[in-house]
Amino acid sequence: MSNVYVPDLSAIVNGRITPLVDEGKLESGEIRVPNAVVAELERQAGLGRDSGFGGLEELERLRSLADAGRIKLTFVGRRLTADQEGEEAFRATIREQARGGILITSDSVMASVARIEGLKVMRLEPLHIEQRPKLFKYFTPNTLSVHLKARVRPMAKVGRPGKFTIKILDSKPLSEEELREMSREVIELARQDPDGFVEMEREGATMVQFREYRIAIARPPFSDGFEITAVRPIVEVRLEDYKLSERLKERLSERAEGVLVAGPPGAGKSTFAQALAEFYRSRGKIVKTMESPRDLQVSDEITQYTSLEGDMRNTADLLLLVRPDYTIYDELRKDEDFGIFVDMRFAGVGMVGIVHSTRAIDAIQRLIGRVELGMIPMVVDTVIFIKGGEIREVYEVKPTVGIPRGMASPDLARPMVEVCDFETGEPRYQIYSFGEQVVVMPVEERRMTSAERRKAETIRREIRRQVGADVDVEMLSERDAIVRVPPEVVPRLIGRGGKRIDAIQRRLGVRINVQELEVPSAETFEVEVREGKKHLVIDLGGEYGKRKVEVYAGGTFLFQTTTGRKGDIQIKKGSKLARELKNLADQGVPIRVSVV
Repeated sequence: MSNVYVPDLSAIVNGRITPLVDEGKLESGEIRVPNAVVAELERQAGLGRDSGFGGLEELERLRSLADAGRIKLTFVGRRLTADQEGEEAFRATIREQARGGILITSDSVMASVARIEGLKVMRLEPLHIEQRPKLFKYFTPNTLSVHLKARVRPMAKVGRPGKFTIKILDSKPLSEEELREMSREVIELARQDPDGFVEMEREGATMVQFREYRIAIARPPFSDGFEITAVRPIVEVRLEDYKLSERLKERLSERAEGVLVAGPPGAGKSTFAQALAEFYRSRGKIVKTMESPRDLQVSDEITQYTSLEGDMRNTADLLLLVRPDYTIYDELRKDEDFGIFVDMRFAGVGMVGIVHSTRAIDAIQRLIGRVELGMIPMVVDTVIFIKGGEIREVYEVKPTVGIPRGMASPDLARPMVEVCDFETGEPRYQIYSFGEQVVVMPVEERRMTSAERRKAETIRREIRRQVGADVDVEMLSERDAIVRVPPEVVPRLIGRGGKRIDAIQRRLGVRINVQELEVPSAETFEVEVREGKKHLVIDLGGEYGKRKVEVYAGGTFLFQTTTGRKGDIQIKKGSKLARELKNLADQGVPIRVSVV
């Protein structure tokens, strides 16, 4: 008596039955296909899903085998779909049809329940497929992506991220039949291979991850023609391969916990994020990723999560229980994505978000309106802009209080977010509230007019006469100035009840905002002033060659300059600055240099 085999939906969709017949494992047997499986395949094909088309093709192959007399093929039971009856009722109907026969399935849950119910089961284990799909013949070692569309010549991006060319692969346009065959092959292999899976399947679109390839399949009516786009990362880099300063490496390693990796499409953002993830892992950090679809190519120690039950918030809830040190979020597009990123930062998780933007500042502007202005530096402290596979800009985001550039009155001082060039510390943008609007203002170097320079010198002389200390004067206009003095000088300059500063303002006809002079603490050290034949010389050593430095006497700023090639500062004798510097040094006032 021949055996009766009842394949379920998974066995048919994965194309596993005809190979069993060809191998002689089902030869002369009767294959009973539940009509519920046929109905569900018809429904899925009607929705434009490749799983439906692939399953119907498998049934056609079985019909051909039956017509050839190799198997007996029958259809049993009532027609119903998972959409009509619910998933559980649908699966139960298939198991009911398998009573008295052998259920064939590649679904582990289906197999377990069937055995519990006393059914005989042939469980099809996942296969490691060594077959190379036809689609991948278009890939060469330096191919970034392949673009195929019905009635169009096949094309590919060849090169490296940010530096690629479009290459025509064949002068003959592809037919829709050829593309459908490629898509079904890829989907079937992805379902069978342990390193492959169908990431997403919707009406008119399917997303497949097959080993290192990400494959998007689009069909009408979603697209105007059948199309396959396959992307493969070809560049595996380490963080050391990027030109990072020691200061930036230190920040990424120890202090940067809210990072945005920004850049235009195809610029190499994901490649850098992968390198950053491996950098954190190599330092003993627990690293996870949030991706939909899973796209990053990282080592097995880094677990890649996609949306849990179709919702990234569920994934975030899970990660907050897992408590990784860093999470790579690829990518931030919608309000929900930014909301999740913000929530996880506030929960103390180090976050790296990937954002499409044409400028570095655009990535920060994406947060405006999604989070309170003053909270932005708590969410994002570092922005790394990638273009052409290289780091083009690095910004530091920090809170401050001050007068926005372009405004003169000290009364307009307000809390701001300052976006600074990370390496120089120079502000590039100020973000602040003006009325009900949030303003993102570029900071440009303001040049004082000749009248303002004369006024600044007058203020400097007057304050030196009054309190005996030199000061730093910044002119906002001819009638408004910021005067920065050492902290110990502030009370003397203001005077009792503000009388001294009021008198100076009336005498000079200028409004003065007195602030403490901040002396940089990083790499600040005391130096000796040596007298040469023609110059006063401050020698810092060769390691400080061609560095920007500030020179202070006590806590008073004197001047800013750039050291020579050998790390020396030379001030010509006879100049006003040389006389002042020698006088201070002779009086025993400590001379300090801060490397900025």
